[in-house]
Amino acid sequence: MQFENLNIIQPILKALIAEGYTEATPIQEKAIPSLLEGRDLLGCAQTGTGKTAAFAIPILQGLSYEQRNLKGNRPIKALILAPTRELALQISDSFKAYGKFLGLRTLVIYGGVSQNPQTKALSAGVDILVATPGRLLDLINQKYIRLNQIKSFVLDEADMMLDMGMLQDVRKIIKHMPAERQNMLFSATMPMEIAKLAGTILRNPAKVTITPVSSTVEVIKQNVYYVNKNNKINLLIHLLKNKEIVSALVFSRTKHGADKIVKHLERSGFKAQAIHGNKSQNARQLALNNFKERKTRILVATDIAARGIDIDELSHVFNYDLPEVPETYVHRIGRTGRAGFGGIAIAFCDQEEMPLLDGIEKLVLKSIPVVEVHPFPLVEVPAEQKIASSRRLAAHQPTAPRNRRGSGSGSGKSTGGKKDRDRFYAKNKRKDNL
Repeated sequence: MQFENLNIIQPILKALIAEGYTEATPIQEKAIPSLLEGRDLLGCAQTGTGKTAAFAIPILQGLSYEQRNLKGNRPIKALILAPTRELALQISDSFKAYGKFLGLRTLVIYGGVSQNPQTKALSAGVDILVATPGRLLDLINQKYIRLNQIKSFVLDEADMMLDMGMLQDVRKIIKHMPAERQNMLFSATMPMEIAKLAGTILRNPAKVTITPVSSTVEVIKQNVYYVNKNNKINLLIHLLKNKEIVSALVFSRTKHGADKIVKHLERSGFKAQAIHGNKSQNARQLALNNFKERKTRILVATDIAARGIDIDELSHVFNYDLPEVPETYVHRIGRTGRAGFGGIAIAFCDQEEMPLLDGIEKLVLKSIPVVEVHPFPLVEVPAEQKIASSRRLAAHQPTAPRNRRGSGSGSGKSTGGKKDRDRFYAKNKRKDNL
C-alpha cells in the first residue's frame, strides 16, 4: 500500500518521499491506521521490518495537530524507550527525518557520556524524547525531566530489555507518566514476562505480528559447515578470503569469544572490530559506524549488542557459535537479505552443537544444506568426550526449545536434517576405515 493511502498528512508524506519511501511495509500498513485512531498497539516484529516508521509517523502526526509554545518551555509529549544507545540514535534519526517539515524537536539521551549537553538541550524544550532507561531515570531523579504531559509512549525491543535486566527501571519510569496516554510495545519475541508487562501497560491493543519465521528464512541462502571447535577460526579465515563477501556480521556466543575472533582475524590481515557489553558505548558506536561506512569489513558481535542494529546491504551473516535458543538464529540471519538485496547466512556446527542445529531446523521448517567439501571437515571426537560435551550442553539448554522439539511441529522437514547428519557421520566413518 502507498503511504498516501494511509491518511498521512502532507508534510510527513513529503519527508518520506525525500527519504525515498513511497510504499508502506506490512507492519506500517497494519499499524499506522490503528495508531492514528488512538489505539494502543502490541507489535511482534524484528528490526528491519519498518517498525520505527510504524510508530514514528502516527506520533509525529498527532503532535503536529497540537499548538506549541515555540519560544518558551515545551513539555515532553512523546517518550520512546530503547535498550541501547545505537538503537536510540537510529530511532531519533528516523523521527528527525520523517518530521523535518513539522518544526518538532527531538532529543536522544543515553548513558556513558556527559549529561551536561543533554540537560542543556532539555532546558531548551523537547517534544519527542528518545532514551535508554538508565540515563532517563537518572535525569528524572535529578528533576531535569518531567513526564507528566506524555501523550505517546513506546517501549521498543522489550525482550532485549528483559535480557539486559532493564524492566525494573522501565516500571519505575512508567509511574512518572499520566495514566491517560497512547501506548505501543514492540518485541521480536514474546516471553511470558513481556506478555505480563504488556498486559499492565496496554489497553485493548491492536495486535500486529509481522514476518513469520518461514518467510524470513526463505529469502536468505543458508548453509551449514560441520567443523571442530578448534578449527572454526581457520574455516572463518578461509571463507573470508572470498572477495565476494563485501561485509560480514559474525555472531559469537560470548564477549570473550568475540574479542578472540577479532584478534585472530586482525593477525590474518582482516579489518575487524567487536561490539559487546564490555565495550564502552563510544567504542561500540565507533565500531558500528566504521562497519556501516565500509571502513571495517567484519563486525563480530554478541546477540545483545547486535539487537536493534539495522545495517543496509549486509551481504553475509556468520553463526560462528550456534545460539542456544532457535529463535535467535532467525533474528541473526534476518539482518541480511533486506530491502531487496540478496543475503547469505553461514553456520558453523561442531559436534557439541548438533542438538542446537536440530532445534533450529525444526523451528524454520527446513533442513539447512550442508557444505561437505571444505579444508577443515569435522573429525568425530572419542565417545567419552562426546558424552561429556552432551552433558555440558544439556546443562545450558533452555526448556522451551526442548518442549517445541517434542511437540512434533515441523518434524517432517527437520528430521531430514538429522538424517543428513547421520549419513554424514556414516560416510566419514567409512572414510576412516579405508
